[in-house]
Amino acid sequence: MQLYKNQHLRITNSLSGKKEVFKPLSEGHVGMYVCGPTVYSNVHLGNCRTFMSFDMIFRYLRHLGYKVRYVRNITDAGHLEDDAEDGEDKIAKKARLEQLEPMEVVQRYTLDFHNILDKFNFLPPSIEPTATGHIIEQIEIIKEILEKGYAYETNGSVYFDVKKFNETHQYGKLSGRKLEDMIANTRELNAQNEKKSPQDFALWKKAEVQHIMRWPSPWGDGFPGWHLECTAMSTKYLGETFDIHGGGMDLKFPHHECEIAQAEACYDHPPVNYWLHANMLTMNGKKMAKSTGNNILPGEIFTGENMILSKAFSPSVVRFFMMQAHYTSILDLSNDALVASEKGYNRLMEAFEILKFLGTGSKTDFDVVAWKQKCYDAMNDDFNTPILIAHLFDAVRRINLIRDGHETITAEDKNLLQKTMGDFVFEVLGIEQKTSVEDAHTLAGVMKLLIDLRNEARSNKDFATSDKIRDELHTLGIQLKDGNEGTTYSVA
Repeated sequence: MQLYKNQHLRITNSLSGKKEVFKPLSEGHVGMYVCGPTVYSNVHLGNCRTFMSFDMIFRYLRHLGYKVRYVRNITDAGHLEDDAEDGEDKIAKKARLEQLEPMEVVQRYTLDFHNILDKFNFLPPSIEPTATGHIIEQIEIIKEILEKGYAYETNGSVYFDVKKFNETHQYGKLSGRKLEDMIANTRELNAQNEKKSPQDFALWKKAEVQHIMRWPSPWGDGFPGWHLECTAMSTKYLGETFDIHGGGMDLKFPHHECEIAQAEACYDHPPVNYWLHANMLTMNGKKMAKSTGNNILPGEIFTGENMILSKAFSPSVVRFFMMQAHYTSILDLSNDALVASEKGYNRLMEAFEILKFLGTGSKTDFDVVAWKQKCYDAMNDDFNTPILIAHLFDAVRRINLIRDGHETITAEDKNLLQKTMGDFVFEVLGIEQKTSVEDAHTLAGVMKLLIDLRNEARSNKDFATSDKIRDELHTLGIQLKDGNEGTTYSVA
């Protein structure tokens, strides 16, 4: 169903710094590229947050009825240490330290990446290309940039000439930096440096004798610059101009800035209409970093095998936690935040199960159609998942009121509420139910038995047994609620 014709999506374009009405190049079709991982170590939680943000965006675009070609690359060569022009390739260094072939390192951590994303219930991208699989395309782009005079070759390496490019284009327009200021704040190059200017960046690097990842080129054996791979792969699969390019905020400069320069130098026009950037994940108010110990891997959260959190948390709870912040906002991970998210997740899942078995009446005490549009309005406002979740919990409150007999709902509105909640919780937010319907029925049966036993004990004035049932259930995270309509329960 082509919902996008009636829902008007606005997204924050990093290029303009403003919310803009989203209008794809081709009606009904969206081309989206997201910078993927460099596979030299286990994927960390900050990366997962970025990829989860774009998984949510991918899901919502598909929900609106767009046919989306989503390309997310794997960087398996060319990413040097500290994102610099010098130093060792991150994958080659890992291979040297562990005495492995570089592609063994790539395979190990690509599998880890996919395994973690599967646990988080990610949809796979339409295409997942690798840098090493597109060396030919990268060489051809370098040839074109050289021919147009925006690059130069020296000693087997090729560098992009930022000053030359800036004479007719604007380098720094994405990050808001001016080349003059960048030049003023950098040191002079030493005599051994091959670059004309510190701002120039490598399109192709000569492979020294010890460099084990190398390919032949017109300039000698070497390897492509990190920035070049994304230009080659995005334009190959999405065209010289495409709709959305995403990535983490940390990639805005220099990586994405260099992508724009390369593409404009090669194709004579901007490559992307909408640039989207997801913000970082911190932990306990500080930047996550292995060097300080303020770091945790997704698997350590799922198993509880860590010294930071009080217990294990499921992938669904962690995903729900991440969806409670806007993708452009900094999100802080803490034990208290995950505990609160687990309670919220359980309330949401419990309400969805209750909704299935609610009785219906002749009227509805709240406007379900208006509520549904509020959910769309939230997502249409730059994918505002925290506002969407607030609306979902408004529905939770209504479901509980109906269950307790304080409000009523018609069969038609119940079906609409159930479908809309299912669409947004499971399809758009990508949150999975931790327990099956069979498990929910089993729990309901067990709880009915315990509540009946407790009521019998209370009738017999056996308050010790009654209180013990209540207290033991509370210890297990199940709270009993005594009301005029009888005793109900909720799972914390």
